[in-house]
Amino acid sequence: MAKQNNNQDNNNNNNFFNNNPLLAFAIFSIVIIMIFKSFVGDSGGLGNMLDSSNNVTQTKTVKYSEIKNEIAKGSVTSVKLTPTTIEAIADVDGRKTRFVAQNVPTYDEELIPLLEKKKITYEGIMGGGFLSDLLGSLLPILIFFGIWIFLAKKMSKGMGGGILGAGKADKLINSEKPETKFHDVQGVEEAKDEVKEIVDFLKFPERYIELGAKIPKGLLLVGPPGTGKTLLAKAVAGEASVPFFSVSGSSFIEMFVGVGASRVRDLFAQAKKEAPAIIFIDEIDAIGKSRSSGGQMGGNDEREQTLNQLLAEMDGFGANTPVIVLAATNRPETLDAALLRAGRFDRQVLVDKPDYDGRLAILKVHSKDVKLATNVDLRIVAKQTAGLAGADLANIINEAALLAGRFNKKEIEQEDLLESIERSFVGLEKKNRKISEIEKKIVAYHESGHALMAELTPGATRVTKVSIIPRGLGALGYTLHLPEDEERFLKQKHELMAEIDVLLGGRAAEEVFIGEISTGAGNDLDRATAILKDMISVYGMTDVAGLMVLSRSQNSFLGAGAVSTDYSEKMAEDMDNYIRTTLNERYTYVKNTLTEYHQAIENMTAVLLDVEVIEGKKVREIIENYEKENNLKSRLAHGDKIAKAEAAAKEESDTDA
Repeated sequence: MAKQNNNQDNNNNNNFFNNNPLLAFAIFSIVIIMIFKSFVGDSGGLGNMLDSSNNVTQTKTVKYSEIKNEIAKGSVTSVKLTPTTIEAIADVDGRKTRFVAQNVPTYDEELIPLLEKKKITYEGIMGGGFLSDLLGSLLPILIFFGIWIFLAKKMSKGMGGGILGAGKADKLINSEKPETKFHDVQGVEEAKDEVKEIVDFLKFPERYIELGAKIPKGLLLVGPPGTGKTLLAKAVAGEASVPFFSVSGSSFIEMFVGVGASRVRDLFAQAKKEAPAIIFIDEIDAIGKSRSSGGQMGGNDEREQTLNQLLAEMDGFGANTPVIVLAATNRPETLDAALLRAGRFDRQVLVDKPDYDGRLAILKVHSKDVKLATNVDLRIVAKQTAGLAGADLANIINEAALLAGRFNKKEIEQEDLLESIERSFVGLEKKNRKISEIEKKIVAYHESGHALMAELTPGATRVTKVSIIPRGLGALGYTLHLPEDEERFLKQKHELMAEIDVLLGGRAAEEVFIGEISTGAGNDLDRATAILKDMISVYGMTDVAGLMVLSRSQNSFLGAGAVSTDYSEKMAEDMDNYIRTTLNERYTYVKNTLTEYHQAIENMTAVLLDVEVIEGKKVREIIENYEKENNLKSRLAHGDKIAKAEAAAKEESDTDA
């Protein structure tokens, strides 16, 4: 490639002078001054020396001819010559006198022989001529321009080139030919299928040009953070073996007006020179936000100019220009409509969180370079990491490796991976946090209430693990749930109500078994209230508002979309009454259930206080034993699902064997 990698450029510029600009400027100035002194000389140095060494009593400014006469008389003892002056020390009437003459002739052929004849001591330079005069007048100007150029270059290095760095994108673009291939990108098979024709076009553009087909000019990769959008873009460039120009959207924005537009022009000019090529703009929402978001008076002028230039450049591509623009964002709802129209970013490709098969493939890719024990089953890890993105899965493998290294293990074991998963979902284990026995008892009853309701309520998610070991920022205990059917994207009304019952189980257990409630159920109540609000205002699952939608939210991959509400005070009052009534009804039901299974809660709490952590299988065993001892009809809600899951796992294991 004609362009070198930006990282390499940075390494080359990382020298002593670039790291110490002030010191470099000082050295530069001293060298210039010394050169100037060497040419011009110092007219005052010898005179001062003669004053002190010869006890000169007076100084007279005379004409050059008078100094020659004193030399001819033999009264002069020493002479100092400079290109423009002559100084002489003479003995006049017994007094040491210093004679100084200026504007002396360029060169006097008689002077030196006269000094030799009279055996007078002399030193210095006589007659610099025209060149000396020219340097004496021009050198200060040259010094000034040298300092100015030096400062301009130092500023341009920190700002990307151009006039004081403004406008050039060379230093902001990472130009490379990635080695990443499609097999390095897993868990996003649908997205890979969408971009494969882009690779084919870049490899064989004439195939499409002959048919008259127009390949999409732009491809927008959208999806949650960490799903592999940037990696997929690199894989496209790696498969096509074409130059890959990557730049962040924020790199176009600068304090100078018009810089962003200039950098966009520079970026596309470089890509066209290296065509076929790929331009990748990461976090394009930094410059591509809707221009209407700034109100009637307009928004950020610099950002809008940059966006307008980007739109113009994408329109300026010819049909035969093999340059593809890829962009990535996790905020597609904020992008300008002109950016998303046909002819610019023709296609939007969703890079979503992976399913079970995708997670398993991602785990295998990231575990290639680590030492796994022979008993490690990545399928279990994939099942317990539902909802995690590719970056999260990579972090789980790395955390497991760090845990194994901490305990001086030679291989990563299954328990290390499971501990890493809990760290990802719940937080770090607080082994040094000392909690009182009463707090531990409260937490044990609280988590037992959650676990019991999760196992007895149809539509709830079965329990994977219950712990009373503090984790994370504020969790004194936790109940970990594992969904059986992760491919489901919808929840029915009974499932939402089941989730509310499970959330209320902790507080109800405190009231029933301890007799007093604590602050530990604050987050549970908040989540239960939020579910009921959504059932009323968004899903139309109640009679309060019927089919009316009272709250509109803008979907966002970041999970914080804007919400607009518009309803009467009477409706708000009805919502409050319904939420309060429903919560009280479900709370009464949960308390009755916990009272009915009183001894099961006591048994579960005793085990928790003893061993601190129990698996979901142990929870179901305690409940099942209590039902058998009291001749109760089993209310376990997940028996059939667990049996099916175990049978499927056994069948899968037999197939692999």
